[in-house]
Amino acid sequence: MRAPRARRSAALRSLFCTDDPNAPHHPACPQCGLENTYPDGASYICPDCAFEWPMQADEPQADAPEGDGTVRDANGNPLADGDAVILVKDLKVKGSSTVLKKGSKIKGIRLVDGADGHNVDCKTELGSMLLKSEFLKKA
Repeated sequence: MRAPRARRSAALRSLFCTDDPNAPHHPACPQCGLENTYPDGASYICPDCAFEWPMQADEPQADAPEGDGTVRDANGNPLADGDAVILVKDLKVKGSSTVLKKGSKIKGIRLVDGADGHNVDCKTELGSMLLKSEFLKKA
């Protein structure tokens, strides 16, 4: 019989986590927020929620320094007004029991400076919404 996921994760964490300051630091999982991630090829993997994301999205790019005002999608591509985008994960809508499904295409976005990092204004099948660009990819 296999150990429950939480105990397996704790056991794996104890094997791979060290207090060595020279040990490489991997980013926390963007989906579940846990820091139990590891690199695998050109992406990071979270063993707790099985989420995978590309490494190059976390590394600053030479052609666009951080804080230059460019809105970028989940893959690091710049977004512009009028672009079509696709959701890269299911998004729960606050104040409702509905969900925006992964793979939904949204046309004609507008870039805005919204609260809490919500920088894309768009019309979805559920109405007009503000979304974070980190959950979108250019279509």
